[in-house]
Amino acid sequence: QVQLVESGGGFVQAGDSLRLSCAASGRTFSTMNMGWFRQAPGKEREFVALITRSGTHTYYKDSVKGRFTIARDNAKNTVYLQMNTLKPEDTAVYYCAAHLGISREVRYDYEYDYWGQGTQVTVSS
Repeated sequence: QVQLVESGGGFVQAGDSLRLSCAASGRTFSTMNMGWFRQAPGKEREFVALITRSGTHTYYKDSVKGRFTIARDNAKNTVYLQMNTLKPEDTAVYYCAAHLGISREVRYDYEYDYWGQGTQVTVSS
């Protein structure tokens, strides 16, 4: 019903920046709280950031606060993750996800309803 397609990943060096995009289709975008998760090799998928339906509230994993910014453009059905000052530990597959529940901080992946295919971010030192 809902399709999420990430783009913007790549290979960068520590200190560089990337902007990830996630385009949504199949449902009114403004009804969905949008999150970003990531999964590094051999590790569990972890919460990165969340933005509520209206974009009024955002939430971040502690280790990315001050470096990453989540934003959305409801007119374009797109959510973004601006990643600055990237570190090698940011290397992971990044996934966007949609949560159809109430607007609140949601940090658990099983609470999200739809997922994109992921985009690889690799940060070298």
